[in-house]
Amino acid sequence: MTFSLLVAEPWADYALVDSGHGRKLERYGSYRFIRPEPQAMWAPAADDWDADGEFVPGSDEEGGGRWQFARPVPREGWNLGWEEVRFRAQCTPFRHLAFFPDMAPQWAWMRERLGAGPSGQAEALNLFGYTGVGTLAMAAAGARLVHVDASKKSVEAGKANAALSGMADRPIRWLVDDAAKFTAREVRRGRRYDGIILDPPKYGRGPEGEVWRLEEDLPGLIADCRRLLDTDSRFLVLTVYAVRMSALAIGELLGQALGNLGGRIDYGEMAVREEKRGLLLPTAIFARWSL
Repeated sequence: MTFSLLVAEPWADYALVDSGHGRKLERYGSYRFIRPEPQAMWAPAADDWDADGEFVPGSDEEGGGRWQFARPVPREGWNLGWEEVRFRAQCTPFRHLAFFPDMAPQWAWMRERLGAGPSGQAEALNLFGYTGVGTLAMAAAGARLVHVDASKKSVEAGKANAALSGMADRPIRWLVDDAAKFTAREVRRGRRYDGIILDPPKYGRGPEGEVWRLEEDLPGLIADCRRLLDTDSRFLVLTVYAVRMSALAIGELLGQALGNLGGRIDYGEMAVREEKRGLLLPTAIFARWSL
């Protein structure tokens, strides 16, 4: 296993402008927002942040809070882009902006590995696919995609992003389903994939009330994902935003589950680089297998 640091650099429609004292200032297109960031324990570069809106957290450390706006921000969202992908950013009640910009290095890495599969066009599975930016990044590279999320609203947002990107006719199956149940059914069907990406939450519920708990349910899901891969497959990418979990732990989990496929296991941290100072703000941990 190899430890790696994946750094998301600023791009035209996104940048981490500044961070410190438990907060971060980010640019999303022409709008700037302040959000809580417990890992920003240092001092910011400037004290006079000018933002269009700020997410003020609630007293419950597990979540809650609300947006406060200093200037008008489109409540229905506004369009952004990454490479060929166009998508809609929006201030959500969950403090994020309807996509995760620190995933950009993962999107680029997966695209590089999705050439033609053993039966022609490569096929990838995106579990907990959210609003589909990662799905569309792979579809733009010519792959077939199966996109699974328990939230009907998120899946509809993904379809809207596909239309916005001019990819409404790409071979993408958009499914509202419980990720663990769907994966188990795919195993029973004898299906295989060239690549799998999964970004599971710490806690969640499926469309029929299924309960997901990361520490309890992740090993079983990874075991099922292994059954959907073979020696012609290209990758499996796992990202985790639960900060109490270790990158080494999920690296060892993949190593045990996928070791007999050969290839290599990378694990480590994901971070975003500040636009001016170059400081790295950690955001998540990851582990991934590749052939």
